[in-house]
Amino acid sequence: MVNVPLQERQYTQSFTSMSYQKNLNIGLFGYGVVGSAVFEVLTHTPSLNASVTKICIKNPDKQRNIDAGYFTTDKWELLDNEAINVVVEMTDDASAAIEIVRESLRRGKAVITANKKMVAENLAELVELQQKHGTPLLYESACCASIPVIRNLEEYYDNDLLHGVEGIINGSTNYILTKIFDDKISYTNALAQAQQLGFAESDPSLDVEGHDALNKLCLLLAHAYGIVAHPSELLCHGIHRLNTIDSEVAKAQGAQIKLVARALKQEDGKIAAFVLPQFVKPPHLLHTVRNEYNGVVLTSALADEQFFYGKGAGGFPTASAILADLSALRYDYRYEYKKLLLQSPSELCEDVKLRVYVSFQDWQMLPVDAFVEIHEFYSGKAIHYRKGIVSLKKLFKSDWWKQPGVSLILQEDGIAKQEKTNGALKEKIGLAAS
Repeated sequence: MVNVPLQERQYTQSFTSMSYQKNLNIGLFGYGVVGSAVFEVLTHTPSLNASVTKICIKNPDKQRNIDAGYFTTDKWELLDNEAINVVVEMTDDASAAIEIVRESLRRGKAVITANKKMVAENLAELVELQQKHGTPLLYESACCASIPVIRNLEEYYDNDLLHGVEGIINGSTNYILTKIFDDKISYTNALAQAQQLGFAESDPSLDVEGHDALNKLCLLLAHAYGIVAHPSELLCHGIHRLNTIDSEVAKAQGAQIKLVARALKQEDGKIAAFVLPQFVKPPHLLHTVRNEYNGVVLTSALADEQFFYGKGAGGFPTASAILADLSALRYDYRYEYKKLLLQSPSELCEDVKLRVYVSFQDWQMLPVDAFVEIHEFYSGKAIHYRKGIVSLKKLFKSDWWKQPGVSLILQEDGIAKQEKTNGALKEKIGLAAS
């Protein structure tokens, strides 16, 4: 976890308050599914007084549906243009994106981005750049597309009262899982459909291996609890190892499998955070979330559970969040990172026990000491599974669960309370694995 020093904000003269500007002159990076949707929405929203001045693209030969005069392959045509006061960054290249964002903030241009990987991997630096140059960076669209969860966490939830954040925050994996359970089609066909509809990332592994959801969880942690954590610091497992036995086990217990990101406050005040497939049953609010939709449940001391629901993928749902951020710039809105800079940030917790289900093809794949406790096990001709308790800390430091042929799923009551280990059961574990 990165510690960002508390610094006095020094706002420079380079960024003029949007409240007093008649127009938002936008430099747009990227004209794919989201970038083109942003352009179209802006042309139909004259009340915002926002217009695209120039668009930077990679491939100049690709056919596009607007005047070719908008396009350039030279990023400096946008960055050097003093008339452009807002940069909207919509690329899927995190390395290129961070260079664009750094330079924009240094030059006093407000930035809106949907690149969750870039923000998650560089958040500490980006917070410091915003403070140093007094230039806002907004990224509501980077988390759950049409759902305004970041701004709600930033403005309305005090970290002392917020007990937990859990959600389905990747639309493409949820679409795939919905098709597997509801339409009974194969994983391969469901993934192909998600790609055809534009729900999946350009590299499907970002979605199905859980990396996209992990990057978004890092953003939620910063605004929910003031924790600036690099994605590499958190446990993550996607849906790419699921098999037909996993689906049958889920259906037998009246559950579906969902990819769930969780950040839960423990008794000591620390936060357990991870992304894992999970068995979800009714009446859990996330059980109702289907297709490309996202759902986030916030649990607080006073309001109990609050549920945010909406489309988490697609050009126009993402464009709606970008439009909201553009509108916010009109009154000089910026993230204050209050829980990070003005309060005592929470800390991540590793000393957590998880209730899990693990299926595997060969007993040799599973270390004898992988489980703290085993509650149920099954052995078949082609597949075996165990249900029990594992250590989050030990799981994070091991690789056995990442092997092909091994599937790890969190049970519905995912976090186990501290209990004494049953010695007799541990002995049975050793016998079963031998």
